Amino acid sequence: STQTRADDSLERRVSTVGRVGPHLEVKIVDPASGRTVPCGEPGELCTRGYSVMLGYWEQPDKTAEVIDAARWMHTGDLAVMDADGYVSITGRIKDMVIRGGENVYPREIEEFLYTHPDVLDAQVIGVPDARYGEELMAWVRLREGAAVLTAESLREFCSGKLAHYKIPRYVHVVEEFPMTVTGKVRKVEMREQARQLLDL
Repeated sequence: STQTRADDSLERRVSTVGRVGPHLEVKIVDPASGRTVPCGEPGELCTRGYSVMLGYWEQPDKTAEVIDAARWMHTGDLAVMDADGYVSITGRIKDMVIRGGENVYPREIEEFLYTHPDVLDAQVIGVPDARYGEELMAWVRLREGAAVLTAESLREFCSGKLAHYKIPRYVHVVEEFPMTVTGKVRKVEMREQARQLLDL
């Protein structure tokens, strides 16, 4: 549905998925209300046009979950569109954490955690919390020879650089993340393990 062009800047070619293609439509909507959000605000990427499938084979219920009555396909991708129409994918709706009424996008926190000198890789998930509904937990892989990383030291690193509600409450250091056979991180499995680890 979107594509960068040969004459786009290198920055736009590597940091966005480009602009909408000819004879197609895209919009970014608030996942809760379905209303189109202003440029620069995150929401769900929706697309409509000849590139959208007619539906899942013999599964009208599954089709209805992703294609609405106006033929917009709801991709499940969180995205932001800039004033020039360039779209950046920022995460997946199912990964979004709602902490105390605030929408928190794990990818933003993960990218910040990569700036920590001891962190090789990071994944952020939401775990149940009685007070806030969900709380943040960071799973991290450390660089070889790195010092022990605690929740307190990570929070101190984040303090003043991330909004307080985006700072992970829990930290779990791992050798590797649970992965699918295609090499994707299994956040569903991480959430299940986290409930046991934290006795939630």
